[in-house]
Amino acid sequence: MAAPVKSVDKPPAECSPLNFTSFQKKSRSKSLSIPGTRPSVQNGQLLVSSGVTSLDYLLGGGLAVGTVLLIEEDRYDSFSRMIFKYFLAEGVVCRHELFVAAAQDDPDDILQELPAPILDDVAIHRPGEQPRMSCEPQDTLDAMKIAWRYQNLPKVQSALASSSRFGHYYDVSKTMEPEIRQAAKWHRFYHPEHPPLSSGTHSPKLESYSALLKSLRDVIQREGFDLTAPLPKSRNILRVGLHSLGSALWGDDLCCHDNPKNVHALTSFLYGLRALLRTSLSVAVVTVPSHLIQDRALMGSITRLCDNAIALESFKGSERETNPLYKDYHGLLHVRQVPRLNCLASHLPDHKDLAFKLKRKQFTIERLHLPPDLSETVSRVSKGELAGAATAAAACSSATSSAKHLDF
Repeated sequence: MAAPVKSVDKPPAECSPLNFTSFQKKSRSKSLSIPGTRPSVQNGQLLVSSGVTSLDYLLGGGLAVGTVLLIEEDRYDSFSRMIFKYFLAEGVVCRHELFVAAAQDDPDDILQELPAPILDDVAIHRPGEQPRMSCEPQDTLDAMKIAWRYQNLPKVQSALASSSRFGHYYDVSKTMEPEIRQAAKWHRFYHPEHPPLSSGTHSPKLESYSALLKSLRDVIQREGFDLTAPLPKSRNILRVGLHSLGSALWGDDLCCHDNPKNVHALTSFLYGLRALLRTSLSVAVVTVPSHLIQDRALMGSITRLCDNAIALESFKGSERETNPLYKDYHGLLHVRQVPRLNCLASHLPDHKDLAFKLKRKQFTIERLHLPPDLSETVSRVSKGELAGAATAAAACSSATSSAKHLDF
């Protein structure tokens, strides 16, 4: 008799057979919980920070895991190398594993030059806030007026930043402490340490690129980053940094001849790299000296084989370096390729005119806004004076010619 008593005490909603329905509440699938990552609000893809907050904003929130970011180097490889170091430094701070490959500099030397992270309690300047000088009186600010037709227009913000912070900030004037750098787990590939094997087979892929791809595949499979195999309980991200691919130091002749012999070597490598990253918890940043590649069609194929592609155009050594219109910037940034992942329409930047500048401690990307041309009034006056002088000269010449005609 105890069972019926318990059934009577239950709420009527549980006892009524009319409460059964086929509707089920949709629950979100559990995403991977890895430090230093977050899901994208646009397509749900797992993202990591590039180390540059303005670049993350430009790419739609960050770098998607399993993708490749191509950076077309500037002529002196100074700013592209800096973004490369930012990417590796963010991996060290987030405790991600690193895979660094280079042919010119030793990967150990590259890691020793990583910028130092800035502490979280340091005040970060917000782009929407304009600093006000304490010496400026309130009356001076109120006295500044602009034309009535521009009063209701929104204020232009040059900085690229999102409302939610993702990633860390770094001080390029200081190097990372050895204790932080030595705590990271990383793998290296230095091309001079891997001499080419003499083989009679003619492959479209260079032996240096084949050895690099094989070394990366071994690291992904051995360290548990392969998604096709059972993943370990403690999951992590592998950050792959490949510096200056396509240069002559890798044994590639793309930058040396107009008709290179190994024309498909780099494209074949990128095709294999992209397929390898798609099935692993890895993300790669590749730099290419595009200004040395003469074949523009080949450079377009290299760009299309990557998910993200940006190009850096430095003002160093050009006429824009001394142009007062660009005095606040160090170069231009061009977006060549945007990713199309799990969506029909890709994320497009809201502004195409972009510039970068290196402050005393930080590298930032901003919207390019040229200052107003204040010489318009002067030019109008000068044009009026020139017109008046020309009229006077014409009248004088006509008077002189008429006088000569009368004398004749």
